[in-house]
Amino acid sequence: MSAGALRALHRGRPADDPLVLPGPWDAASARAFEAAGHPALATPSAGVAASLGYEDGATPPAEMFAAVARIVRSVSVPVTADLEGGYGLPAVELVERVRESGAVGVNLEDSGPGGLRDPRAHAEWLAEVRAAAGPELVLNARVDVYIRRAPEALEAAVARATLYAEAGADCVYPIAAPPADLPALRAALGDLPLNALAVPGGPSFAELGRLGATRITFGDGLLRRTLDELTAFATKLREAGGPGA
Repeated sequence: MSAGALRALHRGRPADDPLVLPGPWDAASARAFEAAGHPALATPSAGVAASLGYEDGATPPAEMFAAVARIVRSVSVPVTADLEGGYGLPAVELVERVRESGAVGVNLEDSGPGGLRDPRAHAEWLAEVRAAAGPELVLNARVDVYIRRAPEALEAAVARATLYAEAGADCVYPIAAPPADLPALRAALGDLPLNALAVPGGPSFAELGRLGATRITFGDGLLRRTLDELTAFATKLREAGGPGA
C-alpha cells in the first residue's frame, strides 16, 4: 500500500467519522484488526516495546524496525509506524529505514529523555525528513506538551503544531490534549489533519471528530486492554483446575 492511499483516508471525511487507526503490537494483532475491516493501522512504540519485553522508550532501533516490518508483511492495508523521536538518526537514514520496513507513515515525537525539544530545531529536522521522503511518507508530528505538563499547554501546542505544519507534516498529534482544547487546535491547523488519543471513558470517536479530530489512535491502550482480559482468563484457567475450563 502507498502513502497516497493512507493520506487519502484522512481527506473528505464527515466531521463525525474520523479515521480510526488501531494499534497492533505484533503480526497476529495486526491481522485481527485487518480482518475486522480497519482500512489502516498505526503501530504504537510502547505496545511494540511491551511485546518485545522492553520498557517504553528502551527498544533498540533495529528491533523496532524489525517488528514494524513483520507487522507490515502480515497485512495488506497501509501501516504507519510510531518511531518515537527517530532514534537520533539523520533524516535521510531514518527515511530509508522506514522504507525498508514497508511502513508508509511515521509518527515522530518532539520530546526525549531530556524533556521537550526546542520546537524550531525540531521543526527544522521534520523539514529534513519531509525533504528526504517527499510524498512517499505520511508524516505525523506528535506534540508532547500535555504529557510533559508544559505551562500554558494549549498555547504551546498551537505554536508547536503550527511550526510542524509549516515544516511539512501531514498530520499533527497533540497527544493527550483535553477534548476541550481540540476546537482551538482544529482552528489553528485549518484543513491539516488532527490526531487525537482515544482513552477509556473519554468521548466517542464521533464526538472527538465533531470537536476537530481527523484521526483517532490509541497508543498502547489496546494492548493494555487485551492484557487485562488475558490476565483475567489466565486467573480463571488456573482456578478452574482442569483442561475443560
